[in-house]
Amino acid sequence: MIVGRSAELQELRSLLAADESQFVAVYGRRRVGKTFLIREAFEYRFTFQHTGIYNMNMPEQLDAFRDSLYDAGMKRAAKPKSWPEAFRLLARFIDDNPTDGKKVIFIDEMPWMDTPRSNFVSALDHFWNGWATTRKDIILIICGSATSWIIENVIMNYGGLHNRLTDQIAVQPFTLRECREYCKAKGLGYTDRQILEAYMAIGGIPYYWSFMERGKSVAQNFDALFFAPYGKLAHEFDALYASLFKKPKTHIATITALAQKKMGLTREEILHNAHLSDNDDFSRALRELEQCGFIRKFTALGRKTKGAVYQLMDNYTLFHFDFVRENVNGDEHFWTSHLESTLHYGWAGRAFERVCLQHLPQIKKGLGIAAVSANAHAWRSDEAQIDLLIDRNDYTINLCEMKYSNAPYRLSDDEMSRLQNRRASLLRETSTTKSVLLTMVTTYGLTPGGHSNDIHCQLTMDNLFQ
Repeated sequence: MIVGRSAELQELRSLLAADESQFVAVYGRRRVGKTFLIREAFEYRFTFQHTGIYNMNMPEQLDAFRDSLYDAGMKRAAKPKSWPEAFRLLARFIDDNPTDGKKVIFIDEMPWMDTPRSNFVSALDHFWNGWATTRKDIILIICGSATSWIIENVIMNYGGLHNRLTDQIAVQPFTLRECREYCKAKGLGYTDRQILEAYMAIGGIPYYWSFMERGKSVAQNFDALFFAPYGKLAHEFDALYASLFKKPKTHIATITALAQKKMGLTREEILHNAHLSDNDDFSRALRELEQCGFIRKFTALGRKTKGAVYQLMDNYTLFHFDFVRENVNGDEHFWTSHLESTLHYGWAGRAFERVCLQHLPQIKKGLGIAAVSANAHAWRSDEAQIDLLIDRNDYTINLCEMKYSNAPYRLSDDEMSRLQNRRASLLRETSTTKSVLLTMVTTYGLTPGGHSNDIHCQLTMDNLFQ
């Protein structure tokens, strides 16, 4: 069963009609469904396919590569001692077995194959430039969850692979609408609010959703997956970061510091709070976390890059810190026992804001400005904090406040006063001449009357599902 991904499927299948050999990089967050997408696109028919193996050295990787050649039909050959030799074996195998049509080569989890001092990238460069480009029938698809490796070693490569990619596909997590389609296809029977709350915890990661069992509520599934002894996702956090980053200690220290601050931290604040040194390792960790979508970097409206703020964006990581890590007593019903608790609502407020930030196109559509050029910002000053500003080129700014609740939200006098103060602070500190519209994004809308009449624009979770 494949849900969504129609554009990606069409893009991959169009490679079969290309007149020249094609070199494509497919990347995206771990568990987002990259491998499944590629296999479905080519109906599981590959001339050669191989998957790099986690935490193995170069001789072991070369052994596994040769085994994949055997699986593809190659007769016995001596064990390759280097990656240039391994790729020569692959080229010879295809040359010695001529067939009509395109030859699709799929190499999955390629970053794991690039072990220290292996010269893997230069061997890949020679394989493509020295052999594949001399033919017109090769489709080389490389894939990996370590997005930063793909970007830095292939997409932004300034050596022999510079500008050699013919296509790149960044596979994004499901949207809320796609998760609704997935739940419907699985017959889970969840309401939109249940889907929203599950999304707040596990995001649009198909692998996580695949474990949701029919006949169980979201709460029952979460208890079974994350809190029960031997839950299938009980140790996902360690597996996630270890598989993406070769030395994840600095990455984990960084997100641990960011998990404590709703509005994020500057570079200097992260260093201080995480007790890290300001060096190349830290700079690389920040860059890689941003490239993999775990954090976002933003500057306040009207400010330059200096003073940029980093904010934790990954739904699952936030859920891990706020819930999984808090289950110190091993309560296998920890999620259910904390529904409607202060802990739950504190997490839900932050998580709902992340979901809104992840659905900016839907928010723009709900505001009727889908076609209007706009930039998203956050705002943090000595006087005010604003989670989302939509700065539009039609001389308007939407100052967005996002609130999660189980019923229509009642805007109190104090909250209205804070919103007005934030608006006044923004106008004063930026000296903007644009109109600033107070905008509320809630689950079920605002209660009629009262301060709801003082809000210029209202959106609900229905808009997020568009």
